[in-house]
Amino acid sequence: MTASPLPQHDRDPESVAGHWLLARMGKKVLRPGGKELSGWLVSATTVTGKRVVEFAPGLGLTATLLLDESPASYVGVDSDADAVAVARHAIGGRGELVVATAQETGLETASADIVVGEAMLTMQGDSAKRQIVAEASRVLGTDGRYLVHELCLVPDTLDDEIKTGIRKDLARSIRVNARPLTVAEWTHLFDEAGFEVESTELRPMALLQPRRVLADEGIVGVARIVRNLLRDADARRRVLAMRRTFVAHDQHMSAVGFVLRKR
Repeated sequence: MTASPLPQHDRDPESVAGHWLLARMGKKVLRPGGKELSGWLVSATTVTGKRVVEFAPGLGLTATLLLDESPASYVGVDSDADAVAVARHAIGGRGELVVATAQETGLETASADIVVGEAMLTMQGDSAKRQIVAEASRVLGTDGRYLVHELCLVPDTLDDEIKTGIRKDLARSIRVNARPLTVAEWTHLFDEAGFEVESTELRPMALLQPRRVLADEGIVGVARIVRNLLRDADARRRVLAMRRTFVAHDQHMSAVGFVLRKR
């Protein structure tokens, strides 16, 4: 089976969204907490025999982890047809993929036991965040679980001016209007939509740190990424600029995982 083109494949390295540029360079793990936090999320609740819906499955890595747990069903939802094709290639015929927004999935009410969303709420404005979390609540049945993996700002008492500066720097660097929240702000968002937090897990936001890249991608993966960056000077400049942004704000950024229960 031939791999599908990545989303934004027709954009130049200066304008493509940061996560898809990294994927273009061969990076497979694009979540802020890496493979470790994605694994924690999947293992934090029982997936076997459950109806699972995933918002924005990306390259399909977490979809594969979920499907390996033998759910009753799996549906991935993404608004980008190219992204859906990539995820479909990753999971083969083991699940269903649909082109739709996370705000309006078109799925039936109470049709899922578990909804999963990673590194996608951060990329939305406040209104869209609320709409997506409300849609997760609608799709979930009573006592369902919403598993979330996002970027967060720390500590909860972080000054608003610093928050604004971080968000602006991220938007300039990754070419997406990223708006990470503090743990307290994420919790408030979920609470308003009728979710209670069962567990929270923090991990360093070390997406482009050598140790994390090696842990996530392995030696062969690292070699592939380095080779591609050496061949593409424009992409290399963008990736190094993203890394500088992440390092500059390292003390105030973290990856966070939530296991939420629908009340």
